[in-house]
Amino acid sequence: MFVALLRHAGCTFHREALEDLQSARSAIEQAGAELAIVHMGDGANDIEDANERYALDATHVSDPDRRLYQQLSLPRGSFTQLFGAEVIQRGFSACVLKGHGVGTLKGDGFQLGGMALVRDGRVAWSRPLKSAAERPDYAAEAAVALGV
Repeated sequence: MFVALLRHAGCTFHREALEDLQSARSAIEQAGAELAIVHMGDGANDIEDANERYALDATHVSDPDRRLYQQLSLPRGSFTQLFGAEVIQRGFSACVLKGHGVGTLKGDGFQLGGMALVRDGRVAWSRPLKSAAERPDYAAEAAVALGV
């Protein structure tokens, strides 16, 4: 299972990631992994919003206590990783120009995201994101994780 751990649901980068994951889903599955999305929301409304707005019908895991984030040693962001010039520039682009907007903070606003490959109940590969603004190529990352 290829797992994408996202920032808080109100973050424009969270919304952008859902769109990117929707686009990458078939490539991830063709590479040999099921897609799962971990978010810090506390219930089904967050999942329904993701499925409705981004047409992303994938496995969703609610982790409001950030246990999975902590188990994967995903860091909380520094000031630069959350509010640096690149983050502000990319945030404006994702929020305004691409129309992802912002929403209510649901989760830890300082928590950075990441990715992991889980095989047979064990983490076989993981990678934290370097900043809130990092936009990984999820299909390429899944291929690396799977050794394809």
